[in-house]
Amino acid sequence: MIIERTKDEVIFKLPANTSVDDLQDMADFLEFSELSKKAKAKQEEVDDLVKSIKKGRWEKTKSKLNL
Repeated sequence: MIIERTKDEVIFKLPANTSVDDLQDMADFLEFSELSKKAKAKQEEVDDLVKSIKKGRWEKTKSKLNL
């Protein structure tokens, strides 16, 4: 892997046989990193939001699956 920095961009050069799935994972991570730089939410607020979203989710899913 070769990483080059120019005035306007950073260029990653990878072997042609690099897995497309691995590249997508890397692209997703970089996009997440860029987006999260602008976030103003605290981790505790995010954790509380996730907890409230997950609350009761299994019961709803189980009823849809007729388990």
